[in-house]
Formats: sequence, C-alpha cells, structure tokens
Amino acid sequence: MRISSYLVIVLISVMIGNTAIAQKEKLFADTISISIDSAEHIFLNNNLQLLAQKYNVDAQKALIIQAKLYPNPNFSFSTVLYQTETKKFLPAGNEGEIQSSISQMIILANKRNKQIKIAETNAKLAEYQFYDLLRTLKYTLRTDFFNIYYSEQSAKVYAQEINALQNVVTAFEQQKGKGYISEKEVVRIKAQLYSMQKEYNDLINQINDLESELRLVLQIRNHYVHPMVDTNAVAALDPNKYAFTALLDSAYQARADLKIAKANTELSRQTYELQKALAVPDLNMQLGYDQQGSYIHNLSMLGVGIDIPIFNRNQGNIKSAKAIIDLSATSQKSTELTIEEQIARALQKAFDQDKLYKKIDILFAKDFERLTNEVLLNYQKRNIGLLDFLDFYDSYKQNTLQINAVLYNRVSAFEDLNFYTGLTFFN
Repeated sequence: MRISSYLVIVLISVMIGNTAIAQKEKLFADTISISIDSAEHIFLNNNLQLLAQKYNVDAQKALIIQAKLYPNPNFSFSTVLYQTETKKFLPAGNEGEIQSSISQMIILANKRNKQIKIAETNAKLAEYQFYDLLRTLKYTLRTDFFNIYYSEQSAKVYAQEINALQNVVTAFEQQKGKGYISEKEVVRIKAQLYSMQKEYNDLINQINDLESELRLVLQIRNHYVHPMVDTNAVAALDPNKYAFTALLDSAYQARADLKIAKANTELSRQTYELQKALAVPDLNMQLGYDQQGSYIHNLSMLGVGIDIPIFNRNQGNIKSAKAIIDLSATSQKSTELTIEEQIARALQKAFDQDKLYKKIDILFAKDFERLTNEVLLNYQKRNIGLLDFLDFYDSYKQNTLQINAVLYNRVSAFEDLNFYTGLTFFN
C-alpha cells in the first residue's frame, strides 16, 4: 500500500501542474499572446512581402506616366572644324559652313493611346497581384493561427501523460529489487512512456514549424506566438448562413486571381491591337538649314521620312499576339471553373465538418476529466490495476486529440471558404 499511495500522490500533483513541460519545449522565452484580429493588424503593418508588392504597384503606375509622354524632338548641328584654305579653326561667316536640322517623330495609328492602355492594365495587374498575395498570406496566417492553438491543446494532453508516466517510472526505479513491482509491468510502462515522448516530440516539431511560418508572416522575431481564440465565436460558425450562389457571386467579384486572369485577357487584346498598329510605320518630319553647302546659300528645307512596309509588316508579332488572346481566354475560363469547384467542395466540407462537430458530446470530454480522478481513487484502493489506469488515461488522450482535430478541421473548412471566396464571410 505504501508504494501505491506514493504513486497516486505523485500522479495527482503532476496532473495539477501539467503545463510546465510544454513551456520548457518552447524555443523562445518571450511569448506574445494575441487574438486573430491583432495578428491580422500586425501582419498588414509588418509584412515585407506586401510592402514589396506595394512598391511594384507604384512602379507600374509610374509607367503610365511614361507611356503618355511624346517622343522628344531631335536637333543636330554641324560646322567646319578646320578651313584648309584660310587655315582657321571653326571659321565663321562666308569662310565657314553651318548645317542644322530639327526633326520630330509623329506617331501614327494611335499607338500612343494603345500603349497607355497597356500600361494602365499592367498597373491593374500589379494591384490584383497585391491583393492575391494578401489573400494567400492572410489564409496562411489564419490557418496557422488556429492550427497552433488546437495543437497546443493536444500538446497539453501529451505533457500530462508523459509527466505522469515519467514519475511512475521514477518511483518504480526506486523500488527496483524490493519485490513490490514486477519487471514486466515496468517494461510495459517504459514502452508506453517512450511512445508518448516520440509522439509528443513530433507534435512539438510540428508546432514549431507552424510558429516559424507564422513569425515570417507577422515579421516577428525571437518570440513565441500564443494564439488566443474566442471559442464561442468559433462555435457560432454556421455553413447555412450563406447560399452557394451568394458565395460564388462574391468570389466572381472579389477573387484577385480571377481579376488577374481577366486583366491578362484584356492585356492580350490590347497587345494584339498594338502589334497591328506597329505594322504602320511612324512619320518623321524634319526642318533643315544649310548655310552655303548646297546649290544656294542659306538653304532652308522641309522633309518627311517614313519606312516602307514591304518586307517587315510585323506579321509574326501580330500572329503571336492573336494566339495569346486565345491562351488568355482559355486560362480565364479555367480559373472560373476552378473557382466554382473550389467553393462547391469547400462548402460541402464545411457542412461535413460542422455535422461531425455537432455530433460531439462536449460533456463526454468533461466526463473523461471527471472520471480521471475517480480512476485514481480506484487505483489507490487497488480496485483496478496500473495498466487499466494507463489504458483509461490513454483513451482520454486519444479522445482529446480527436476532439481537437475535429475542432481544427471545422475551423479550417470555414477558412477555406474565406480563401476561395476572397472575402471574410466567416470570422
């Protein structure tokens, strides 16, 4: 009886303070406890990928200004460097010769306006790419946030059982050779302890990987991010709140990748129109002056120049641009079909996960926690053996892990709907 009473006291004390081991496993001493709203606020202000994409938007908008500019006029001037008869450098007047001209390129076939439209479309593309990056990073942030939270809840269960088993093993080692405990029982407990430690280590590595990714999204260094989740708000999520058609219509309006596909199609058409216009050569107008190098003195001239489109009429670029229109239109249609299927599957998944969640008896988990103390008392009275106690406690662990998995999968399904619609319908 002395040994069993000692073990029970150890086990009870371990269960009361079961979170210590979880704290030791954290890499960083400083912990930041934040809500999902606070995390998104930090993300919007700190993320360098978003900042870089904003600079890209500014760069593309600057190209609109460039496209609106007209070609600069060209001015040329020449004079005599050395007069061989008078043996003078840079002679002036009747002893010298001056030639000058000024020319201006006249853009034909409305090329300038077509180039402006292309620059404007490229600027829109940069903005859409910014919002698509925002959508993707926000999805990573939110899924990692909830995954860490529920994984931490599972880690607590592992820590509880490992602490309990470790102290049991320690107590058994102290009683080794005194005949109180069989060697078979000690081996059985050690095997279960090592198995739990392996599973716990894998889970901690998974949490640390998620933490690393979350820190990169938030641009936070040397801190452990501890998520704070409003479980009441999570429980209130309802897939029946929005119809499939409403979600699909919203996605057609909000999805940045669909806007990118449409913009690429429009850009292909604009490029095709520009390539056709480039087949028309531009006109070069010129004014010239010649002091005394022509058939009369002080000759003034007006001239025009234009390429003759005999060989190169930009045929290859026009044909290529026309083919790219079909390519872009096909990609746009593929994106639309993909969005429709993604939302249909995500909504179905949300209904399935919500249905499974509603089948869970929350009181069942609480009954497990309550029965743990009763099992300890029965073990103390020797009504059950140690292995029966460990089997019960292992069942409690498995039940908790399964519940946490169901809770996370349900939240993840709603986050998928947010991601695929491009809007935060479920928050």
